[in-house]
Amino acid sequence: MPRKPSRSATPPSSAPVARDTVFVTRQVHFNAAHRLNNPARSRRWNELAFGPCNNIDGHGHNYVLEVTVSGAPDPETGYVIDLGRLKRIVEKVIVRACDHRNLNTQVPFLRGIIPSTENLVIAFWRELEPRIRPGRLHAIRLYETPRNYAEYRGPDPR
Repeated sequence: MPRKPSRSATPPSSAPVARDTVFVTRQVHFNAAHRLNNPARSRRWNELAFGPCNNIDGHGHNYVLEVTVSGAPDPETGYVIDLGRLKRIVEKVIVRACDHRNLNTQVPFLRGIIPSTENLVIAFWRELEPRIRPGRLHAIRLYETPRNYAEYRGPDPR
């Protein structure tokens, strides 16, 4: 009787290997103050557009930031990215810069932007993306309150 060809658990070397994408997320917290104000517009316009968030003395939030990295697990470690390394990056780049600060005046990479949650996630992406390796920065989610957040997944491809 002829033998059936064996079915090996590993594909032949010429066969393409599927790479599974995994998403890992690190969550951090920081407290910061800001004022929503467009200096190009009138005081009245800002009061109408931003309401109490335009308070001249600012207001604060207990922010929750989630940074998600995607990629295939490394065959030697099983990691997409070492979460300890991701924690150190996020703490150094975002938390140290923003925690207990006025986002309008004390964070150099935020100068010149209105620090809305929407603008903050874009600015945080720009600071973090070049530092995330291995893996790829997939999403930045910033909770301004437990019920309000913005999420950014990088620049739109053009």
